[in-house]
Amino acid sequence: MSDETPHSRAVAGTRRRSVARLAAVQALYQIDLSGAKPEAVIAEFLKHRLGREIDGEHYGEADTALFGDIVRGTVEHQADLDRAISAALTPDWPLDRLETVLRAILRAGAYELMARGDVPARVAISEYLDIAHAFFAGKEPGLVNGVLDSLAHVLRPGDLGDGRRGGPPAQ
Repeated sequence: MSDETPHSRAVAGTRRRSVARLAAVQALYQIDLSGAKPEAVIAEFLKHRLGREIDGEHYGEADTALFGDIVRGTVEHQADLDRAISAALTPDWPLDRLETVLRAILRAGAYELMARGDVPARVAISEYLDIAHAFFAGKEPGLVNGVLDSLAHVLRPGDLGDGRRGGPPAQ
């Protein structure tokens, strides 16, 4: 008999999706820096990183389908994603001025908002905000939150509601 409950399976599934998102950002960073083909980087992560221990760091189990979709989709739609992200940025901070990992976070988050209607906008924003906090201690997480929130209002009109939790809509 298993000690797993529906709640523990749901938590494990959520954790696997979070690991997939973090790994996708890392893969996109590697692709951006090296110019490697997405399929080669995906294969490397699946074979050598995800679910493995490297230098004392344990890479958790990931939702490999989500990981692959985010990496492939972000690369495939990068021009459209970059246009959308650039529209949400201020002119004095264009996309190409941002750090590579910050661009990877924004692109992956924008891809999920654009193409993954099965993922609630608030979940996507929260997940990529957590990733930004893992990499940055300054203002960058606020930038990620602001840009993805702005994109969510454009790409998913009505998905965020009026921004309040519970209660009647604002008048």
